[in-house]
Amino acid sequence: MSGKMARRRARELALQGVYQWLLSGNSISTVEAHIEAESEGFDKVDREFFVGLLRSTLNNVDSLQAEFAPFIHRTVEELSPVERAVLLLATHELKHSIETPYRVVINEAIELAKGYGGTDGHRFVNGVLDKLAAQLRAVEVQAARDAKS
Repeated sequence: MSGKMARRRARELALQGVYQWLLSGNSISTVEAHIEAESEGFDKVDREFFVGLLRSTLNNVDSLQAEFAPFIHRTVEELSPVERAVLLLATHELKHSIETPYRVVINEAIELAKGYGGTDGHRFVNGVLDKLAAQLRAVEVQAARDAKS
């Protein structure tokens, strides 16, 4: 499995972990252990990326939600668990994984929302993350816009 695919699969498993945590309220270590034990092909995943993404996201849920809440037109609690989990993970990456281009973060989030969410969930996720990226990665977003014109 290529590095890119190993990271994509790690994001999928982190999504499953955040989703599980949102629904069960189990501890982070319980969720992590369950994902590792139950996921087929876990040995091919970028484990370090998975663990870092899952733990950092779940340890900072309130501050991450505060970042994207201004860009949604309902309460965070009204989001579907998949949309909420995708936004939490992507917000974490936009804030803390500066080495990952913002377009990659958004595209990966859209793919997760398409694969696991409702019919138009990916459009909603895209809209929120576009606005959030313009705030959290202003210089990078502006540079991309300048390059187009």
